[in-house]
Amino acid sequence: MNIIVVAASKHGSTLEIAQEIGTELRQAGHNVDVFEAKEAPDAANYEAAVIGSAVYAGSWLAEAHTFVANSQAALQTIPVWLFTSGPLGEEEPQPVGDPVQLPELLAQTNARGHQIFVGKLDRDKLNLGEKLIVKVVKAPYGDFRDWEAIRHWAAEIDESLRAGL
Repeated sequence: MNIIVVAASKHGSTLEIAQEIGTELRQAGHNVDVFEAKEAPDAANYEAAVIGSAVYAGSWLAEAHTFVANSQAALQTIPVWLFTSGPLGEEEPQPVGDPVQLPELLAQTNARGHQIFVGKLDRDKLNLGEKLIVKVVKAPYGDFRDWEAIRHWAAEIDESLRAGL
């Protein structure tokens, strides 16, 4: 099956998650193209889509919304899954909750599911303004991504596609 995996990623962490999902789906036998949202083609030439975004202040990045809007007609006709990357921390990742626009995104894509993955905050990739925000909100630095959970979710997508669900 031809699958497009698209990610909006401010500093690369969410794109790395998308790449891991793509790798897992390829290993399951699918043809997979992974794109940054701002460079992604319309989903019209694909049979399934996985779309993700980093979340900032409770919202997906603008380029993810643009991709969904530009591909909405195609996305309504193929299986779609959404993911969000952003909560930080090991014990109780914060912030808790879905992106503000999740109901709208689910409606635009007829997505079969949404998954939240804990993210990564790399001090060296932040500008001064971002560092100040991190200090104010007391966000922890570190890579909190759960690669096993990411691979497991990709395997669930593969199982769903194989079952024709």
